[in-house]
Amino acid sequence: MKSVCVLGLGYIGLPTASILASNGYRVYGVDVSPKIVEIINNGDIHIEEPGLKTLVKAAINSGNLKAYNTPQEADVFIIAVPTPINEDKKADLSYIEIAANSIVDKLKPGNLVILESTSPPGTTKDFLNPILEKSKLKLGEELFVAHCPERVLPGKIIKELIQNKRIIGGIDEKSAQMAKEIYLSFVEGDIHLTDTTTAEMVKIMENTYRDVNIALANELAKISHNIGVNAWEVAELANLHPRVNIHSPSPGVGGHCISVDPWFIVEKVPMLARLINESRDINDSMPEFTYDLLMQQIKDIPNAKITMLGVTYKADVDDVRESPATKIIEMINNNPNLKLSIYDPHVKYFDYELSGFEEAFKESDCILLTVNHSEFKYIDPAQIAKIVKNKLIIDTRNSLDRQKWEKSDFKYILLGEG
Repeated sequence: MKSVCVLGLGYIGLPTASILASNGYRVYGVDVSPKIVEIINNGDIHIEEPGLKTLVKAAINSGNLKAYNTPQEADVFIIAVPTPINEDKKADLSYIEIAANSIVDKLKPGNLVILESTSPPGTTKDFLNPILEKSKLKLGEELFVAHCPERVLPGKIIKELIQNKRIIGGIDEKSAQMAKEIYLSFVEGDIHLTDTTTAEMVKIMENTYRDVNIALANELAKISHNIGVNAWEVAELANLHPRVNIHSPSPGVGGHCISVDPWFIVEKVPMLARLINESRDINDSMPEFTYDLLMQQIKDIPNAKITMLGVTYKADVDDVRESPATKIIEMINNNPNLKLSIYDPHVKYFDYELSGFEEAFKESDCILLTVNHSEFKYIDPAQIAKIVKNKLIIDTRNSLDRQKWEKSDFKYILLGEG
């Protein structure tokens, strides 16, 4: 198997396509966006990820990678498209459906189709396979299918694609082994084989585990706020116990994985996934909790201007998918008595207008830090004090030097501190 067609050139598809190309495969990258295709074929990137631009440029220059708007015939097809949730918290599999249907007439005997998109349990078996069967190829004999979910963290994608252990689920043993051969070309971590539904469940439970633990930290923040203790100090001291690891509170959980994947389980077995459901509700409530905290602090300031620092879902990336900051922005914008300026040094494209650094702070009544980007730690409070209207800052990530800001006469408010 010498050629690979990768459908979806986003945060997972583009790095995967580039790594395969650098390991000798002829790779056809496919994306529905003509702009993205043009950017990649010029050796550039449309997303921020350390090391990715160099990798893409090398892959394009080698001739092993080329981007297209439509699928090309290949030996292996990797589907790496989004699987978001609808407004009713149900999985939206339309992107998988479109991608799968687009390759049906390209499939030939001996081909392998790999689904990398994180999916509800049973998606490969009950949703993807019936579409692929339109090719008239017999699954497990002429056409082979596997699910290999990504397990990477934005900001470390290249490193983790190579070093992390991988789970591969096949519709049969041969499918799993064929997929393993592909990933062995670049994966240094152990590769474990199972069936497709188990592989799907493994990936979802990895993110659900993290979501539940974050929910505990966020519930601690709410309780601490109510009873008058500092949630961050409680967590720090409790974590001195050798078997305790309480996570950090936050203004919400974002990203395309942790904030989405647990709903896939709730959708399948709503009566059984009670803890998972409640954890999702807690984390989804944090933007509103943060907004209420903001309103408490500015209640005596008419027509207050808010400066929001950070709109990505986590620090030091440009990924704004499912960001809790977006939900806070919507609440602020819906309040006619508030004005908002937004600053994020990592984001180029956003649904709301972004301001320059000084412009964001000018005549501000309250600074709301929602993302702990590294750059924000180096902001000089003394400089900011000269251009703001009211010296008030809310730190939702416990990432700023409190003494430094208070020394410049700022009132410092920490999320989760009663």
